Amino acid sequence: MSAQEKKIRAAAAALRHLREDAPIGVGTGSTVNCFIDALAAHPVRLKTVASSEATSARLAAAGFEVIDLNDVGELALYVDGADQATRRRHLIKGGGGALTREKIVAEAAREFICILDDGKLADTLGSFPLPIEVIPMARNLVARRLGRFGGHAVWRQGYVTDNGNHILDVHGLTIADPPTLESALNQIPGVVTVGLFGERPADLLLVGTDQGVVEI
Repeated sequence: MSAQEKKIRAAAAALRHLREDAPIGVGTGSTVNCFIDALAAHPVRLKTVASSEATSARLAAAGFEVIDLNDVGELALYVDGADQATRRRHLIKGGGGALTREKIVAEAAREFICILDDGKLADTLGSFPLPIEVIPMARNLVARRLGRFGGHAVWRQGYVTDNGNHILDVHGLTIADPPTLESALNQIPGVVTVGLFGERPADLLLVGTDQGVVEI
């Protein structure tokens, strides 16, 4: 079974967790696009909060009302994907560049469900480069500071986030303690968000496999 088919399985499984009377937070990325497609075929038309401009446009095209998080307060549910995840539900996110808004929406949700294919599960995070959103003027400063943590930061040239910032992708990390590293990286002046979801991990992983969907 292909990774795409596994993503579709995981996305469909997330539909069972919908609350029909509550707005839902929707993440960003290829697996989330599968979820939006599945949601579009669902009979209930929920209000949605999007984690990126791309997701907002896709939701609107599918006929969903997209509302501002400030007009909602707390969300009952947030559904998003991940670039890498562990069985402790710690995540690396931000390959698609939406890490800051993803982290905001996740923080606003009582339950965060992460959907992914089993190829993204890892014993330890870090083999997927860690994205960090930075204020443009601080890009080189932050890159130098990141060297202290054993990683090599590469500027994602030509890419600007929805917030007008740059992204550094940090290669070569072995992240044994995601919450501690996340906290330390957040202290570097110029860092907006770290694409490490350690302090606020997913509450549930729905992992698409050849045999079906595994819940972690």
